[in-house]
Amino acid sequence: MAPVKTIKKAKTSNKYTIDVSAAANDNIFDAAAFEKYLTERVKVDNRTGSLGDLITISREGEGKIVIVSYTKFSGKYLKYLTKKYLKKNSLRDWLRVVSVSRGNYELRFFNVVVSDDEAEEEE
Repeated sequence: MAPVKTIKKAKTSNKYTIDVSAAANDNIFDAAAFEKYLTERVKVDNRTGSLGDLITISREGEGKIVIVSYTKFSGKYLKYLTKKYLKKNSLRDWLRVVSVSRGNYELRFFNVVVSDDEAEEEE
């Protein structure tokens, strides 16, 4: 019998970024609290708070949250958690999560257009 060769897979990582700089610059969004929320709420193997070496969550500067995953992790799940955080802090009426490109998300303000009739009524 020939010896069995084992093939080791290289660890592949997925990198996700959430740009919160627009909301953080207006002082309505706390990036540190959001990073802590993600660390507590992300599920790995159906358990919350047990990230281990599989997922790392860090902050780059004041405006970006970076998530590096070495396991199966969905961008939609990250978007879901972001929406949940916005709803919890009553920011969902002003902010939305937009996918800029694959793995890159951004918080943007809703476009509020005031018509001329409404502007005259307020004055």
